[in-house]
Amino acid sequence: MNKPIIWINGDCLSPQNPAFKEYPNRPAIWVWDDALIEEWQLSLKRLTFIYECLLELPVEIRRGNVAEEIIKFAKEHDAKLVVTTDSPSPRFEEICTQIEHSLELEVLEVEPFFDYDGFIDLKRFSRYWKVAEKYVFE
Repeated sequence: MNKPIIWINGDCLSPQNPAFKEYPNRPAIWVWDDALIEEWQLSLKRLTFIYECLLELPVEIRRGNVAEEIIKFAKEHDAKLVVTTDSPSPRFEEICTQIEHSLELEVLEVEPFFDYDGFIDLKRFSRYWKVAEKYVFE
């Protein structure tokens, strides 16, 4: 039986992450994506928020090329399967494709916080929340 590793991405930083529920007690990894941090110009405040979320999770934190670090982590744990949650991030598909060259990948769906089909600027939480609060507090 293949025992997977869990890849935590920035769109499901929760102890209720479906991957933790589906595969309890499996090793998990988070990788700081330097290229994304630079491209999106993430603030120290946002990085601190993410880090504080990570401190509440059973996850090993690394930094570097996301796909390469995930593949290394899987090899360290003799895993052939990476489990993660879906993400609307533009880089998500690219990272998944890189992982799939070496390992199997299972992407779990996350129950949406609210139903919305339009564009939301995900670079700043305030812009996201401006749209979301109209649906959450209906």
